[in-house]
Amino acid sequence: MITKAIRKALERKKAKNWDKTYWGFDIHETMIIPNWSEEKVPLEFYPEVKEVMQMISKQEDIVCIVFTCSHPEEIVVYRQYFKEHGIHFDYINENPEVHSRAYGNYDKKPYFNVLFEDKAGFDPHEDWGKVKEVFLEYYPEAK
Repeated sequence: MITKAIRKALERKKAKNWDKTYWGFDIHETMIIPNWSEEKVPLEFYPEVKEVMQMISKQEDIVCIVFTCSHPEEIVVYRQYFKEHGIHFDYINENPEVHSRAYGNYDKKPYFNVLFEDKAGFDPHEDWGKVKEVFLEYYPEAK
């Protein structure tokens, strides 16, 4: 469950005295309701996404990464859409801050502490409210 991953990441950050954690976000069926159109880029948030993503993306110790299969021209549209809604992403499909080491090769797979991905079980209808609750436990000033 995503809340377990968030708690684990934030507790590990505290225990290891890390400066930040890295959170990856898929777009379709995670933040944005898909339309499966080849002509029109879908631009409708699931309930609670906008508020929660605004809070998360304002935290200086959370690096937000879009992890998507969207085409380059769609990414331009999404980047502007998120910006208009006060949602900031640091990177798209990469994490240049974490390099390969003995314990992991990140040449082709970006490093994340938390990954929001519908294909991995994230349910946008149920999980955003839970994310908000856990997030506010660790960042109560974000209200």
